[in-house]
Amino acid sequence: MPPAPTGPIQEEEALGKAYDAQLMRRLLRYLAPYRWKVVLAVFLLVSAAGLQIVGPWLVQMALDDAIPAGDGELLATLAIAYLVATLATFGFQYAQALVTTWLGQQGMYDLRTEIFERLQALDLQFYDRNPVGRLMTRTTSDVETLNDLFSSGVVAIFGDLFTLIFIISAMLLMDWQLALVTFAVLPLVVWAAFLFRSRIRHAYRDIRVRLARINAFLHERITGMQVVQLFNRESADAERLDEVNQDYLKAHLRSITYYALFFPVVELFTAIALALIIWYGGWAIIQDNTSVGVVTAFLLYARRFFRPIQDLSEKYNVLQAAMASSERIFRLVDREPAIQDPEDPRALPEPVRGEIEFRDVWFAYQNLENGEPDWVLKGVSFRARTGEKIALVGHTGAGKTTIINLLMRFYDPQKGEILLDGIPIREVSQADLRARIGLVLQDVFLFSEDVRFNIRMGNQEISEEEIRAAAAEVGAHTFIQRLEAGYGQPLGERGASLSVGERQLISFARALAFDPGILVLDEATSSVDSEIEAQIDEATARLMEGRTSIVIAHRLSTVQGADRILVLHHGELKEEGSHGELIARRGLYARLHELQFASEPASS
Repeated sequence: MPPAPTGPIQEEEALGKAYDAQLMRRLLRYLAPYRWKVVLAVFLLVSAAGLQIVGPWLVQMALDDAIPAGDGELLATLAIAYLVATLATFGFQYAQALVTTWLGQQGMYDLRTEIFERLQALDLQFYDRNPVGRLMTRTTSDVETLNDLFSSGVVAIFGDLFTLIFIISAMLLMDWQLALVTFAVLPLVVWAAFLFRSRIRHAYRDIRVRLARINAFLHERITGMQVVQLFNRESADAERLDEVNQDYLKAHLRSITYYALFFPVVELFTAIALALIIWYGGWAIIQDNTSVGVVTAFLLYARRFFRPIQDLSEKYNVLQAAMASSERIFRLVDREPAIQDPEDPRALPEPVRGEIEFRDVWFAYQNLENGEPDWVLKGVSFRARTGEKIALVGHTGAGKTTIINLLMRFYDPQKGEILLDGIPIREVSQADLRARIGLVLQDVFLFSEDVRFNIRMGNQEISEEEIRAAAAEVGAHTFIQRLEAGYGQPLGERGASLSVGERQLISFARALAFDPGILVLDEATSSVDSEIEAQIDEATARLMEGRTSIVIAHRLSTVQGADRILVLHHGELKEEGSHGELIARRGLYARLHELQFASEPASS
């Protein structure tokens, strides 16, 4: 069996650099196909930021020009211009929000599609070492974090930067001396933002790690709820969840504390800046060095000036989370499958003859860096001729299922060669190889779609008549008709609405519908009752006619009719022959047969 994944899967949320230019450039490539919408978004962004300086400037003109001169017409014009500027700002911000959100969603749609395509291409060895929960996080939470970056993070950062540049420019042009007085508090603001950033970074990391722990705990307990209830672990697990949940709550409260301190501190510095403007600007008015309109405009600008600084500090978390998520996503996207198709694949005969040959095959699921690998198969060689029924028997862990995994090319052997119709399977495309083999596993996996989908697996080339014929051939048609919606009946997660035997029959119908040249049964009838087993045996006997078949079974009674039986022991092929020949040999198979049948009366 493949090795279990190692390592604490919930501790993967450690954060790297808050900003990585290389990662950011790669992320921006997902916006490249939509460059004209990006240009539109930037235009709207700059326009909205530029309009931020119009309002205070119009107020300054009203106080310094229109009101002292008693010019009602100019005052009305300025008031209308102020209203128009405000409405235009709203319109630009609304349009910019729509465009940037569309860009973010479209970019993340493309990225999520790329991740799923990569997951489909990766080999099973990758899945042996990576929990499903972690991979789900890549396509959901991590992608959503990047969407936050594109939809609000990056946009807000650039918008805040443009706003700051425009306001600083306007203040310097209007009165550079008063502007320098206003900026006197900036070092204090920068110091507070730096302190906040370092504190919130650690708090955010703690939140992410603890959230991952909660998700891992809940996923495991919900998946194993039957065992939890069987052993009355509800109270103990509730207490454990309470501990993890309290830890998460404390981490959140720490981050809230930092926010509760930072924003009032910035407001304090804003008040200090306003006080400096009133003090210095008022003295300048008395000295006739500036005007009331200028001071009023500065008071308005100062309010708008410190707000983007607050936002920039807050968006630091979005940027940091996005960098961490993108690093994890690209590590997955860049992973090359261990099982690769050849550049120029050879074509299998049509139809396939079904001759299978293993030549001195050695395989280990995990190569050890030091020492000899833990070989699961050791120099296995055999040949299955066209139409022959081969049975694989042996104790658990002998390597039976591994032979099937290698034949399907879910894994590649470290030594030796496997041939199909005389062609090494490494030289054949995976799709062509697997299309010729029908596999029925002991642990049947059904999708939550309807019966029809689960038989033809979404392949529209398989007609409704062929679906029903396959189901009838294996005896599944009768119980399918009893379902409320028949072949359109949704089966629920992993086929939960069906019994074990019914799920097995669906899997047989699925294999038959694809009409494979080779049939592989891995303990396919070990979980069904005698009546259904007899039904399946009759159907598979007809199905095996003219097809090469490989059958794995612990119950030796199911393989006595095989043309040849291969006996595996600790990864080696120890015996080979028909049932009668192996019994007469009085070797390993005979002992297995004797032990198994001797135990049947006691177990009955």
